[in-house]
Amino acid sequence: MLWPALRALSHGELSSDQIQWLIDTFGVDQEPRIEGPGAAQSIAHRSFTDVAGARLVLDLARTGESGWVFTLFHQGQQPSAGTVETHRSLFREAIGRLGLTLIEISPAATADEILVASAEGPEPESALGAHWALPDELDLVWPHVGLRKDAPREVKEVKLRELMSTPAWAAAPTSLREQAETFLGRA
Repeated sequence: MLWPALRALSHGELSSDQIQWLIDTFGVDQEPRIEGPGAAQSIAHRSFTDVAGARLVLDLARTGESGWVFTLFHQGQQPSAGTVETHRSLFREAIGRLGLTLIEISPAATADEILVASAEGPEPESALGAHWALPDELDLVWPHVGLRKDAPREVKEVKLRELMSTPAWAAAPTSLREQAETFLGRA
C-alpha cells in the first residue's frame, strides 16, 4: 500500500514542453501509477529507495484541466527527513519555474504551504463547530486541525488563526482561548 509522505497541489496551464520538462526533471517514466490513492489521475511516476532504505514512489498527477499534484509516496517505512525536504524543494522549484500557483503542500513546513479558506463570499457552515467540542488544552487541538505536535510554529499559527475565525471558536473553553492568545502573542 502506498501512503503519501509529501504532497504538493498546484494550479496552472502547462504546455506539452513544460510537462516533458517535469518528466525529465523528476526522472519519472511516462507511465501512470496503477496503485495507491489518486492512481487514476497519475500521468508519470518512478519507484526508488532512499538512503534510509525506504521504498518510495515519486508521482506526477493531473486533476482537472489545470490542477497538478506532485506526491512522494512511501510503502510503510517513512522516508528520511532529508528525502522529504529535498523533494519539498524540488516540488517548490518546479512549481515556481513553471509559473504554477501553489495551493498547498502537506505536511506544511511554512505558512505559505497551507490552504486557507478565502474570507470572500458567504461564510460556510463550519463542520468543526457543528460536530466537535473544542478541548481545554491547545496541544490537543493540533491533530484536529491536521497538524502534528512538532509542526513548525508558523504553520500552527496559521491553522490556529483559521480555527479562531470559525463559528466553533465562539464556544471554545476559556482556558483554550487564553492559551491561543498567549501562543499568538496577543496576551
